[in-house]
Amino acid sequence: MTQQAQQIYNDLSSRYKKASLSKKELAHELGVSYSSIDTYIARGYGLPNYKKLGTAKNAKVIFNIVDVAEFLSQTIKIA
Repeated sequence: MTQQAQQIYNDLSSRYKKASLSKKELAHELGVSYSSIDTYIARGYGLPNYKKLGTAKNAKVIFNIVDVAEFLSQTIKIA
């Protein structure tokens, strides 16, 4: 894990105090709408790795904070 990813991970874990984020929480972190997260899932790109809990069409989706931190560290540009 890079230093930037570690800093992002520390920030996310201190704010959420759990190991994974919901779609709503991820949408807030990425600055997009909840429906955009659904669109990205349907298209299969533009999101960190996720787990779908169940087989139903509307099954809960969670995003591991480590994966979110890695994803954000690769997409955030620092000037």
